[in-house]
Amino acid sequence: MRVLFAGTPEIAVPSLEQLSEQAEIVGVLTAPDAPAGRRRTLQPSAVKRSAEALGVPVLQPERLNAAAREAVAVLNPQLVVCVAYGRIFGPRFLDLFALGGINLHPSLLPRHRGPAPIAAAILAGDSETGITVQTLALEMDAGDILRQVRFALDGSETTGSLTDRVALEGARLLAEVVRDIERGTVEPRPQDHRQATYCRLITAADGAIDWHFPAETIERTVRAYNPWPGAHTFLDGRRLTIHQADVSLTPESGVAAADAVHRTGREGSGRPGLVTAVDKRRGILVQTGDGLLAIRRLQLQSRTAMDWKSFANGYRDVVGTVLGGNPPT
Repeated sequence: MRVLFAGTPEIAVPSLEQLSEQAEIVGVLTAPDAPAGRRRTLQPSAVKRSAEALGVPVLQPERLNAAAREAVAVLNPQLVVCVAYGRIFGPRFLDLFALGGINLHPSLLPRHRGPAPIAAAILAGDSETGITVQTLALEMDAGDILRQVRFALDGSETTGSLTDRVALEGARLLAEVVRDIERGTVEPRPQDHRQATYCRLITAADGAIDWHFPAETIERTVRAYNPWPGAHTFLDGRRLTIHQADVSLTPESGVAAADAVHRTGREGSGRPGLVTAVDKRRGILVQTGDGLLAIRRLQLQSRTAMDWKSFANGYRDVVGTVLGGNPPT
């Protein structure tokens, strides 16, 4: 089978590599090189690097216009396989493929349609998520379901850890579907569009913590925005990124005062963002709109990430400070 693979980030690389072992990858469609780093030098996508290592032709059109369609048509592909390419294919583009197109989406469609389903599942506090291979449709993530797997979430997952899992398990699932298409045994199942939910593209500003939210919501935010854009607040005008946190016991849960190294006032009281204590067992405790958040790993601007004990030893006046606000202009 002649396949055009479309993808851009690291999550798509295992799928490209696995498909290259069972199908003829006639070309790879990926995003143009993008500026990165402090010097803003142009860098190829992860998929482009993988394609070049495999010796596969790479197409990087700015737009999927007539010129792009012509370049694809020359390759004479039968099927387009998409994993996080980042653009919607129009009807004239899909008409180039006799067998149509399929897409790997890291959620249990029709839940979490859109560009950031992994983070969306964590933010929503879902007890399970999964991976769906669907047919490409003109409406985003609305195609028929070809195969789907689900797995439980235990509440410790980050977007980074789930992305790694989806990349590997999704590659295997996608390869099975391509095999079914080649054998003519694929069985499409329409989605129930009435059950659809949607997520949006994440921006750098989404990582800003609002301490008026409940501790449970903020803890999910920390995991959902790890590794990017990073859940962050400000301490004395400097950005403070929180890499790991837990929802702490409330004052009514009977936590002994002797457990705390430093404490200010009654635990759990005070304004949102107030650092109430540094606790020997739980970490740096911060008051939220409902409950306490125990910070376990954090990173002050221009410094390396560290555990809460190391941070508290170097920043002994942290108790009593109020996190939040904006950096100084």
